[in-house]
Amino acid sequence: MKTRPFLLLILLCTAIAVVQAQQPAYDSHNFLDFQQKPYYFGITFAYNSGDYKIYQSENFIASDSFQVVQSVHGRGLNVGIVTNLKIGDYFDFRFLPTISFAGRTINYQATANKVPYSRNIQSVFVEMPFHMRYKSQPYKDVRLFLLAGVKYSFDVASESRSHQADDLVKVAPTDFALEVGAGMQFFFPYFILSPELKFSYGLGNILLFDESLEEASVIDKILSRGFTLSFHFEG
Repeated sequence: MKTRPFLLLILLCTAIAVVQAQQPAYDSHNFLDFQQKPYYFGITFAYNSGDYKIYQSENFIASDSFQVVQSVHGRGLNVGIVTNLKIGDYFDFRFLPTISFAGRTINYQATANKVPYSRNIQSVFVEMPFHMRYKSQPYKDVRLFLLAGVKYSFDVASESRSHQADDLVKVAPTDFALEVGAGMQFFFPYFILSPELKFSYGLGNILLFDESLEEASVIDKILSRGFTLSFHFEG
C-alpha cells in the first residue's frame, strides 16, 4: 500500500488523542439532537483502491516462462446503506451493506523470448461489513473516531467471468477481511457527514488453484488488500 494513506491514519489517530484530552463541548445544539437517538441510518458513497498480495510458489523458481508476477492497484466505486446502533456515549455498532465495483490486475513479466501481459479481474462485490466504532469527545459539532471490524464479500460477477475464458487465473468469489480505519463526524442540523479512511486486509487465500494452468501454478496464494475513502450521510 502507499505510505500516504497510512500517514493520514496516524494523523487522525493522533488528533483523536488530542481532542479526547480537551474538555467536552456539550453546548452544541446539533450534536445534542443526534445524541438522543439510540440508532440511525444513512447512505454512503466511496472511492476504493485495491490490489492482491501475491505469494509465489516453488514452481515459480523452476519456471522458465516468468520473471515477475505482481499485482497492480485497481480503482472503483462503492454505494451502500449505513445502520448505526449506539452503545453508550463513545461506542457504536455499525452494519454497512454495500455494492462495490472494483478492478484488479495481475502482471506477468515473461522471460526474454516472451511478451509481458496482464490478467484483469473486474468484480462487482456485495459487501457486508460489521464494525465497532470508538468516538472521541465532541468539540464544536466535530467528533473523531476509530473503527475496526470484519467484512464478508461475495463477487456476483465471478460466474459470468469464469465462462469468458478458461485460461485465466481465477479467484474465489467469497472473501473475509479485517478492516481498520478512522474518520471525523461533522454534525449539521439535519444530518451527519462522516468522511472515513479505511484499510482492508484479506484473511484467506482466494486463489482457485489449477495445476494445468501455468499462470496459476507459479502462485502459492493470493490475499486481497484494499483502501477506501468513504463519505457517510447519516441521520
